[in-house]
Amino acid sequence: MTGQAMNLAGEMGHRLPSGRQYEIHFGRQKAVLTEVGGSLRDYLLNGSPLVDGYGPDGMCTGARGQTLIPWPNRVRAGIYTWEGRQFQLDLSEPDKGGAIHGLTRWRNWEVLEHTEDAVSFVYTLHPCQGWPWVLDCRLDYRLGPEGLSIRTTVANRGLTPCPYGTGAHPYLAPAASIGTGTIDAGLVQVPGLTFLPVDDRGIPTGQENVAGTDYDLRDLQVLGQRQIDVAYTDLLRGPDGRARVKLLSPDGSSGVDLWADESYPYLEIFTGDTLPQRERRRTGLGVEPMTCAPDAFNSGEGLITLDPGHSHTGEWGISPVPL
Repeated sequence: MTGQAMNLAGEMGHRLPSGRQYEIHFGRQKAVLTEVGGSLRDYLLNGSPLVDGYGPDGMCTGARGQTLIPWPNRVRAGIYTWEGRQFQLDLSEPDKGGAIHGLTRWRNWEVLEHTEDAVSFVYTLHPCQGWPWVLDCRLDYRLGPEGLSIRTTVANRGLTPCPYGTGAHPYLAPAASIGTGTIDAGLVQVPGLTFLPVDDRGIPTGQENVAGTDYDLRDLQVLGQRQIDVAYTDLLRGPDGRARVKLLSPDGSSGVDLWADESYPYLEIFTGDTLPQRERRRTGLGVEPMTCAPDAFNSGEGLITLDPGHSHTGEWGISPVPL
């Protein structure tokens, strides 16, 4: 980062809705991370966006680029039971009567280290309504030859075990490469054998095989008018253990490849049809790597028990196609 840019981040950044801005660069790639949420606001190749983010003067909407700790997706009615005690979280999604996307995405994260191609954020989550534990959280962003990687590490600094899950909420943004302004004409591939249908509050009601349904995206195909807001699991993985979601231009010549390591057994796919901001609907494909299922604090599906002094690490990333 240049001295002038660093001055902007330090002196004026606190005035921006997403706080101080931190740029990293590698070759033709550039990413912009924010103080609020330690979030991914923008990622570009040759100046063209690879994620459907937001500008420096705008507030994050639709959880764009945010990391979700200590749970991704929803907790039904904000209520869960842990080790015989019932807890009530604040209802951060009042229209559905639930708690959504964790407790850290609107907090100010501190930069631990910032270099030309990498930045690390840290934040300590202290007890709050419905959450009595202490978590030390760290996000490591790095640009390199394969694209952008994001590593999330969280340690339990409390005195008792706690429930834990994490996820991330980027929107892949090929609108520029597709040329239509929406994701409809894009080619999509999702490596899930099973999807989790949901009720009107977004809470899973079971599991179904994707075969023969509109949710079957195992083969690269045109997204079309499909409206999707469900989690996939039983993910197909490559020899490197990574599951990959592709969103490409209609001719398959360019686009984005999101990968997630084996710590993420779930992928939420969201076409954005229900976003409050109508102008942002279907302009990017939400692809959310998750360590647990929606409402895992109640169902236990994929839920991690994080013991005192123990930590959990997961890594995912985005690669331009072609790089």
